[in-house]
Amino acid sequence: MPTVGELTAVYGNFMLSPRHGPGVCEICLNFTDGYTHCYACAHGEQRLDLVIPISYSIGGEQLHHALASYKRREGDTARRLRAELAAVLWRFLAAHEACLANAAHVDGFPVVTTVPSGDVERDAAHPLRHVVAEVAAPTRERHATLLARSDVSCPPREFCAEKYRPLRRLDGEPVLLIDDTWTTGASAQSAAAALKAAGAGPIAAVVIGRHLNREWHENDRRIRGITLPFDWERCVLCARP
Repeated sequence: MPTVGELTAVYGNFMLSPRHGPGVCEICLNFTDGYTHCYACAHGEQRLDLVIPISYSIGGEQLHHALASYKRREGDTARRLRAELAAVLWRFLAAHEACLANAAHVDGFPVVTTVPSGDVERDAAHPLRHVVAEVAAPTRERHATLLARSDVSCPPREFCAEKYRPLRRLDGEPVLLIDDTWTTGASAQSAAAALKAAGAGPIAAVVIGRHLNREWHENDRRIRGITLPFDWERCVLCARP
């Protein structure tokens, strides 16, 4: 059985560490044209207390393909990708969940859940839930299915407070919310709205890949400017000046 280190070794070669700084959105770490927030975060609803991407995910490149294929492919390829992405999440949380708790001003996250699929039919068997609830050791004992896709029709990639319905009440517990990809953040923010309505305390989101389009504005130059190799020992929080 491969170890977490062995499963994640190749990912360290193409993952890119997000970092705070000028021209980087303070919320989701997207690149901006000198603004403190990207367009989506400046104009969308903010219900999450914290958003931490593990890596940038460049459209059409390795991490993007892995995040798309683990839920679209079948058979051995899908099983391999799910094991690898579970190991990425496992390794990151083992090293940096304490950083998230500190930034969210909580002692820890007793409850872990996932952003449900936007497709009601796919939600129950979504591989992200399998990754978080059954494979990744730091989350599987705390995982709870707290949300389901509602019957409300919501515009794609837009915040919708009624997009998800809570499955049980919460009593102020801090929640660690896991998603695979962040593009506009609308689904994660909508999930956070439902969790807050159910009584959740602070909610921190961890996303494996913060999506970037290399062809958008100055993104190619900015991406090529990330010259430091990905470092499993430094997250965007503990690397912040």
